[in-house]
Amino acid sequence: MDVLVRGLAAAGVSHVFGVGGANIEDLYDALHTSPAVTGVLAKHEFSAAAMADGHARVTGGLGVVAATSGGGALNLVPALGESFASRVPVLALIGQPPTGIEGRGAFQDTSGAPGCLDAEAVFGAVARYCARLDAPDDLQHRLAEAIEAALAPPGGPAVLLLPKDVQQARVTGCAGLPRPRAEVAPHNRELPHAVGVLEEARRTGGVLVIAGDDVARRGARDDLARLVDALDARVAVAPDGKDAFDNGDPRFVGVSGVMGHPTVTRALRASSACLLVGTRLPVVARDGIEHLLAERPVVAVSRERPHIGSIVLPGDLAPTLRSLTHRLRGRPAPRSQQPPGVERYPGARPAGGGIGYVEAMAVIEAALPRGARLFVDAGNCGAAAIHHLAVPRGGRFVVAMGMGGMGYTFGAAIGASFADSAEVARTFVIAGDGAFYMHGLEVHTAVEHGLPITFIVLNNNAHAMCVTREQLHYGGGYSYNRFAGTSIAAGVNAMFPSLEARNATTALELADALVATGSAPGPAFISVDCDADEMPPVAAFLREGMIPCQR
Repeated sequence: MDVLVRGLAAAGVSHVFGVGGANIEDLYDALHTSPAVTGVLAKHEFSAAAMADGHARVTGGLGVVAATSGGGALNLVPALGESFASRVPVLALIGQPPTGIEGRGAFQDTSGAPGCLDAEAVFGAVARYCARLDAPDDLQHRLAEAIEAALAPPGGPAVLLLPKDVQQARVTGCAGLPRPRAEVAPHNRELPHAVGVLEEARRTGGVLVIAGDDVARRGARDDLARLVDALDARVAVAPDGKDAFDNGDPRFVGVSGVMGHPTVTRALRASSACLLVGTRLPVVARDGIEHLLAERPVVAVSRERPHIGSIVLPGDLAPTLRSLTHRLRGRPAPRSQQPPGVERYPGARPAGGGIGYVEAMAVIEAALPRGARLFVDAGNCGAAAIHHLAVPRGGRFVVAMGMGGMGYTFGAAIGASFADSAEVARTFVIAGDGAFYMHGLEVHTAVEHGLPITFIVLNNNAHAMCVTREQLHYGGGYSYNRFAGTSIAAGVNAMFPSLEARNATTALELADALVATGSAPGPAFISVDCDADEMPPVAAFLREGMIPCQR
């Protein structure tokens, strides 16, 4: 394992997130003696893999997670599924029973022998690469292959299955690790065609850019901004790409898709062409505008072919954007129409008391420092943040749109915080109480390491998006999705006396809590009372005409 850890260090890995156990403990022995790679112990394997995912998203590099065999290994599957769907490079190091007893009644046997679970089949379904290390001499090329598979476009998880006896064997070295690949703009036969389409649109109705999460993850925000200047374009973002473009820029028209803004539809209708950047435009990003996209040419700068017909410019994002900008010489004359701004749905006052989504997001937005990182969980709180919350200038916005696993943000924000540099002000988690009950006690890891994270839990005592559906179709006649009332902040305060945990029932209390905890050197926790019957800003619900907050 010492050779493996040295190989990770040579590949630029600084942290390994995981949970220990008998069949992976040799890795932790090696991490303990490593001057270059730090081991971080999580409380659950799902959160450990989410830490690796969050770390990779903010660094642009490789995230690494480690787990033992059996149930510990299987707990990685949903988080690796998110990394797979969102194309996040994560390497999973998974311990296995010794090879001599596999298929012979070994504890936690996943060898694929008759009657045994097959780990290669399980993890092969959620990974770009999965291999079992059968002999010590396999380590050099297997590690190199796994890292290359995780980092190569389109990116995603790679898995190495490590039997206990192979971990303990001697190897002579670890050579041949992949070197970082230089970003280049590929020669593309479609480039002249794309430039012609964009130039024509620039002269007529204009161009609407829809940017996705790959822009910030690939460090291409400045390149996108220069291309937008050259095109004099309007800019929308996919739900997971809110940090791709300055939300305060007058050319910003909002979020596209199911949690988006009406101004995006109007801007696309007025445009002569659409330019996709760093997004494949899945259903959640194109709901309500697909018919408009079909009526005009679409150019896509993307590492993968989008889900709609388009002129595709593949390859690394930043150099391709620079190549486009270089070819689109000469700024057009400013058009006469005024920027439309961003039109948001007004929301409603919660009938059941507490703080409404619009009000809560306005208070949170006002408290966010420049450069803050936001990790937003699934559910009504996620829809509210995507629709109502502007990303602070220079900040990041991460939402797990691949699998939408609840509780992802707690681990992901912790992993990102281990990548902190001096200019990052603070990390914020926005999650619901349902997500907290699944993986929120990973806050313990943030407390142990004194990480500068503010956990904001919107507590409506329900799986509220499911309650919305029950209200919509059955008028509240029944519910499986309401919880018994709880005081989450009081419980967290009792568990972690060193952690400042507050509860807010009004907007003023929320503002006071954010100010009081904003300069804390370590983590802080705020529970916000909300109403499960408030309708979130989701197009499918709004189209049904449900009355917000009606019981």
